[in-house]
Amino acid sequence: MREFVTRAVVGNLQRWDRDRLIDRDVWLAAGKQGVIGLSTPEEYGGAGQHGDYRYRNIVLEELAKVHATALASSFSLQDDIAIPYIRALGTAAQKQRWLPSMASGERIGAIAMTEPGTGSDLRALRTSGREVDGGWIVNGAKTFITSGINADLVITVVRTAPEGGSRGFSLLIVERDMPGFARGRRLDKIGLHAQDTAELFYDDVFVPDENVLGELGGGLKQLASLLPLERLSIAAHAVAAATAVLADTVAYTNERHAFGQPIADFQNTRFELASMVTEIDVTRAYVDQAILAHGEGELSIVDAAKAKLFASEMQNRVIDRCLQLHGGYGYMLEFPVGRAYQDARVQRIFGGANEIMKEIIGRDLVGRR
Repeated sequence: MREFVTRAVVGNLQRWDRDRLIDRDVWLAAGKQGVIGLSTPEEYGGAGQHGDYRYRNIVLEELAKVHATALASSFSLQDDIAIPYIRALGTAAQKQRWLPSMASGERIGAIAMTEPGTGSDLRALRTSGREVDGGWIVNGAKTFITSGINADLVITVVRTAPEGGSRGFSLLIVERDMPGFARGRRLDKIGLHAQDTAELFYDDVFVPDENVLGELGGGLKQLASLLPLERLSIAAHAVAAATAVLADTVAYTNERHAFGQPIADFQNTRFELASMVTEIDVTRAYVDQAILAHGEGELSIVDAAKAKLFASEMQNRVIDRCLQLHGGYGYMLEFPVGRAYQDARVQRIFGGANEIMKEIIGRDLVGRR
């Protein structure tokens, strides 16, 4: 993994940020090297490691060391969301059709849940599917879709039964060239500049029955069953990113002099560094426990929410304090800490806003469903 990062990632980071897009060459290189597709079963060309997140954690750690945050997030979408959905919910024909090319990097997946004006309220989704002979006619719009420009397959949450309540939603896989399916603007974000995030539009898109993923009407239940892995991914990334930024900051405070001495020699600096490394280490212990629980099939929705909530909050606290120790240089984007500060903020929003994590944990605590 470290060799792949040196060869295929480091030299491209500035260009990807400038272009606001990660080119597909690195996806193909990652597939060839076995860096993506880790969660794909071996019979479909992957590594067959969907039960052991330690392999994915190595990917996150090595990308974090070079501050390739946008690429780490994009690969996480592929390996922790898109591929697991198809692996867990797909028919044998769907797996054979899509998984080999996703493991090789030839096909990029995305998931489209969020709509304008809905945010975390999935029951308010309005994108609709009308049943016709042989499939569904889909109309609606999605926003904030990660890999929305590059994606070849978009797992789309669609209201297929208007009066069905929580049983009224299904997952339909919309493919790149389906008539009526269009990409909107590439969204200009605070951070993760290289990661393509887009609006998607569905105008009478015909989606055949063979592209229905999982149980018809089981969309929300299926989403809930797979969200813990997404939240574990966010938590693991938070620990990796905070660790990398702190390492940079320790080096900087030893090199930077003020008032005739390295700023690492000031007690306040050492106290700040001591507090941050302790926060990271304690968080890592909990996230490692969650990783092992996932491997045993025992990671609960509540424990995944705790990991996502605390780790992403910790990441933002630590990076903010590291930026402060850099002084004015921390505010310059030529320093990794400045870019990390921008990139970290979304961790508290996507994968379910942290307020939703608190609601999940709180409801469980007081015995509410």
